[in-house]
Amino acid sequence: MAAPVAKSGIAYGANAGHITARREEKPRATNSKGNNHSKHNAFVRDLIREVAGFAPYERRIMELLKNSRDKRARKLGKKRLGTLRRSKKKIDELSNVLAASRRN
Repeated sequence: MAAPVAKSGIAYGANAGHITARREEKPRATNSKGNNHSKHNAFVRDLIREVAGFAPYERRIMELLKNSRDKRARKLGKKRLGTLRRSKKKIDELSNVLAASRRN
């Protein structure tokens, strides 16, 4: 999208409209949501993952990733998590877990 052109103050023409000052928008809460990466938080999440293990759909996605069915894994994740963006994030997380288990 092109940069906004300054208004001329005239009611007609290419740059028609009132001359206004741009308002500074406050940062929205959604931009910072989920960026809570403290050491303690990471430790607790890791501990919970160790105790509780993986959900059945996560185990199924991991099995699909092992068999190189990436697209099918993304589709399953999308169905279970609601959006493709969440699905991609989850698949990235699970493929990192698989890679770590292969290294050990």
